[in-house]
Amino acid sequence: MIFTREKKEIWGFWNKVSFRFLFTYFTLYCCSIFSGSLWSPFVYWIGKNILNIGHEFSHKGYGSGDTTYAYIQVLLFFLIALSVTLVTSVIDRKRQSYDTLMWVFTILLRLILVFFLLVYGFSKVFYLQFSPPSLTRLLQPLGEMSPMGLAWTFMGYSKAYTIFSGLVEVFAGYLLISKRTQTIGAMLTIAVMGNVFMMNLCYDIPVKLFSIHLLLMGLILLLTDFNRLFGLFFANETIDKVTYFSPYMHDKDIIKVVRGFKLLFIVGISGLYGFKDYTSMKKHGENREKPILYGIWEARHFIKNNDTIPPLITDHDRWRYLIIDRKDRAIIKAMDGKKSYHTFKPDSISRQIVFNESKLETDTPNFTYDNSSRDYLELKGILNSDTLSIVLYRKDDNFLLKTRGFNWINEQPFNR
Repeated sequence: MIFTREKKEIWGFWNKVSFRFLFTYFTLYCCSIFSGSLWSPFVYWIGKNILNIGHEFSHKGYGSGDTTYAYIQVLLFFLIALSVTLVTSVIDRKRQSYDTLMWVFTILLRLILVFFLLVYGFSKVFYLQFSPPSLTRLLQPLGEMSPMGLAWTFMGYSKAYTIFSGLVEVFAGYLLISKRTQTIGAMLTIAVMGNVFMMNLCYDIPVKLFSIHLLLMGLILLLTDFNRLFGLFFANETIDKVTYFSPYMHDKDIIKVVRGFKLLFIVGISGLYGFKDYTSMKKHGENREKPILYGIWEARHFIKNNDTIPPLITDHDRWRYLIIDRKDRAIIKAMDGKKSYHTFKPDSISRQIVFNESKLETDTPNFTYDNSSRDYLELKGILNSDTLSIVLYRKDDNFLLKTRGFNWINEQPFNR
């Protein structure tokens, strides 16, 4: 099954059949990216009545793209595409070619790929998708990390590598915009998305379905120049210039409109997401304004309901660390390693804090604090009906992961 971007009067039987299937399937999938919930009645019905799935599932995903809903939706699109292919292969069997529809199809794939390559690329260029290891992560033993957490830490550790990978994605997206650079753009997209898919697959990152679809879209675009690429790289043949088909190839006015749309698309997407990610970087990135009492605080003295609690490593109530990394939030890490997330809103004027479990919504201060020196913090108040008095000291955050840095010369491997 080999497609082409040239005008071809007669397509082979299997070319037509495979095109009908791929066009139907990927058109449904691309549209569902922005309107997945519209398929909910069909997906839920198939899941419960045909596949007999007993557990509850939802289209929301909460950040995961590999949900039960997503897999059933893919199955649904596959069955629809198969049915459409069978029906059209009968009622439309006399059609000689699909040149115009192929032209539309490649534009659709390019638009989807360009959009997501730029969106994800800019989020890496501005160091947002992968950020430096948080204070909580720095305290977490390697064995307690999830595979996805390890991957995020690996990528986020190196700002230079993250930005480089983002620039490659952005460059691949730009190359796909013009039909002259579509083939090299498809090759770079396959390399980029192949790496992304394998990372998702090997590190249990729940975007496997989405990334493999983007990879397949790049592969389809590459197939439109397969004969020329095969001749160049494998058959040692001379490659002649070709004229790519367009239904408006001789209409100069439409060509100008298309070029204007491309320019508007480039400037619009780049400007919109570039500005969005830049402002997010200033607000949430590594150079964001740090909150009051930022740092890792180690509890040295812990009094609960007038009882001094010793630092036993099996105790899940006694604090070991108070981690303040983000504005209005704090994490308590207990002696046994258990973490709990809290609202933490200190007022530097009144020396009072709104300090409660994250699920509780209140702005009434329930703690006072004494931060008479940079490395000293004393908290007094009531949390979960317990009266607490805690003395904490700032923990030195000179972790090896942060301080080792880059070295051109290593006389011996520094593997710790």
